Amino acid sequence: MTPFIVAEMSANHLGSLERALAIVDAAADAGADAIKVQTWKANRMCISDYTLTHGPWAGQRLRDLYALAHLPWEWHPPIFARARERGLIPFSAAFDRESVDFLERLGVDRHKVASFELTDIPLISYMASKGKPMILSTGMATLAEIGAAVQPCGEDITLLRCTSAYPAPASEARLQRNFAGIWPWGLSDHTPGVGVAVAAVALGASMIEKHLTLSRADGGPDAGFSMEPREFKQLVVECRRAAEATLRTDDLTYGPTASESTELRRSLWISRDVSAGEVLRLHDNVCTARPALGLAPATDLTNRRAARDLRAGEPLTQECLS
Repeated sequence: MTPFIVAEMSANHLGSLERALAIVDAAADAGADAIKVQTWKANRMCISDYTLTHGPWAGQRLRDLYALAHLPWEWHPPIFARARERGLIPFSAAFDRESVDFLERLGVDRHKVASFELTDIPLISYMASKGKPMILSTGMATLAEIGAAVQPCGEDITLLRCTSAYPAPASEARLQRNFAGIWPWGLSDHTPGVGVAVAAVALGASMIEKHLTLSRADGGPDAGFSMEPREFKQLVVECRRAAEATLRTDDLTYGPTASESTELRRSLWISRDVSAGEVLRLHDNVCTARPALGLAPATDLTNRRAARDLRAGEPLTQECLS
C-alpha cells in the first residue's frame, strides 16, 4: 500500500501568507499527497494566562504562543486553492465547533483531531456528525481514551501514532501494529530524520504526517522538528520505497524476481583439457565458476565420463556427459 503523505504547515508560515503559499508549493514539489493546517482563534484556545513549564516553549504564555502560531482564517481560501491547483488535498485540524463549520464551508473532505484534543469527545462528536473521514492523532492516549474517541466516529477512521514531544526521541515512537485489522493506522511524526517514518511504513502505516518548513534557520515555534523541502522529498521517496519493498505475509514468495538474473550464479566448468571417455571429477578436471552456463554445482558426477574431447574453459553441460 502506498502511504498517504501529509505535509503539516502548522506555525511555519511565520505570519506570512506568501510564505504559507510557498510551503504549499514546496509540499507539492516534494511529492506530498496533502497539506494540513490548523484552524483556531487564539482567544478560544486558551482563556487564561497560563505559562508553559517545560518543552521547547517553556516560559511562554500559552495564549501568546497560539497568537503567534495562528493561521488567519482569511488565508485559508487562498491556501486551499493553491493546494488544489498543485494537486494536493488540503485539510485542517479544527479546535472548536466554529472552526469545524468554517472548514466545512471550505469544502474539506476529511477532519483531523489533534493529539491534545483526543479527549474532547464533544468536539470529536461534532466533527463526526459531518459524515467525513476522520483522522485522530493518539499522542499520550491510553487504549481506553482511544476507544472513547473513536466511539462517535463512523467507519472511515485513521489512527495516527504520535509522540507529543517536540522533537520526539525515536525511542519513544512505540511503533507496532496495534490497530492493524481494526482501523488503518499511520504516524504523526515529530522525530528527527526519515528513519522512524520509513520504519512505520514497513510495519504497515498507511499515512505519514510530518512538519514542513522552508528553512529551519528562519526560526519559528515549530522549526526544530520540521523538515526542509529537500528532506521532505527524501521522506516521500524513502517511504514509498519502503512500501514497495514490503510484502504482506500471504504475498511472500521465493525465487528470482523480474529484475533478477541467475546468469552470475556458479556452474560446472571444465578446468583442463579432457579426452573422450575420461572420468570427470570435481577439483580435478572440473571446477565451479561463474557464469551459470553449465550444470549446477551440486550435480552428481560419480562415474560420469566425458562424451567427447572437452576443452578447458568450456561449460560442463548435459551433452558433455556419457
